[in-house]
Amino acid sequence: MDIPQADATKEQVHAWLTEIRDLKNTVAALRDALEQELIDKKKSVQEALTASSTEIAQLKATAAALRATLEQSHIDRDKAVQEAVVTANHEILQLRSAASALRDALELERQDKERGVQAAVRDAHNEIQQLKATVTTLRDTLVADRAGS
Repeated sequence: MDIPQADATKEQVHAWLTEIRDLKNTVAALRDALEQELIDKKKSVQEALTASSTEIAQLKATAAALRATLEQSHIDRDKAVQEAVVTANHEILQLRSAASALRDALELERQDKERGVQAAVRDAHNEIQQLKATVTTLRDTLVADRAGS
C-alpha cells in the first residue's frame, strides 16, 4: 500500500476509499459472524444447561424412586422378620402346650399303671392269703381225718 502524499490523485483517493469501505464491510461481516458465533455459543450453552438440568432432574427422580424402593424393601423385610418371629413364638407356645399335655398324659398313664400294679399286688396278696387259708383248712381237715380214722 502506498503512503498517502499530499498530491494524491483522484484514482488513488478513490482506491483508498474503496479499500476503507471494503475493510469496513469486512469488519462488519466479521462482527456479524462473531456476534452470530456468540449467539450460537450461548444457544449451545443454554441447550447444554437445559439437557443437563433435565438429566439432573431425571437422576434425582431415579434416586428418589430407588430410595423409596430401598426403604420399602427394608420395611417389607422388617415386617417379614416380625411375622416370622410372631409365627415362631406362636409355634413355640403350641409346642410347649403339646409337650405339657403329653407330660400330663404320661403322668396319668404312669399313675394308672402304678394303681394297676398296686391292685395286682393286692389281688395277688389276697389270693395268696386265701390259698394259705385254704391250705391251712385242708391240712387241718386232713389231720383231723387221719386222727379220726
